[in-house]
Amino acid sequence: MRSDPTGAKVGFDPIGILLAPGQTVRWVIQAGVHTTTAYHPRNSNHSLRIPKTATPWNSGYLVNPGDHFEVVLTAEGVYDYFCIPHEMAGMVGRLIVGRATGPGSLPYDYFQGKPGTANWQSVPEAARRAFPAVEVILEKKVVRLAGFDN
Repeated sequence: MRSDPTGAKVGFDPIGILLAPGQTVRWVIQAGVHTTTAYHPRNSNHSLRIPKTATPWNSGYLVNPGDHFEVVLTAEGVYDYFCIPHEMAGMVGRLIVGRATGPGSLPYDYFQGKPGTANWQSVPEAARRAFPAVEVILEKKVVRLAGFDN
């Protein structure tokens, strides 16, 4: 989880990864204050963008360099996630575990509720633009965040 020195640019790096079922994912703070939070209705009524059988996560605020959070992902599918304070700035990431299936593989307009109701929240436009394409992750296996010295 990264921020530039001014805090104007934030992001997860890598932003897209292809994993095998059962692998552990660890997010580590390099700079800034961030969360890693699954797109799931249990997380502030966000839309479901992880496999239906997967357990949603929310790291809470990680504030010190080196602070980390990890999950083991066993259900196959696409997992979209975001940073609570920076979602509107496009701080999102995408993991593919095994096959690219499930709600995260569907268009962003796929929702289980109705627009404008209390149980429905769209994915912000900046987040939609930031997600790497599923096909790119499948091809490259790891997609790095542009704009940072990696």
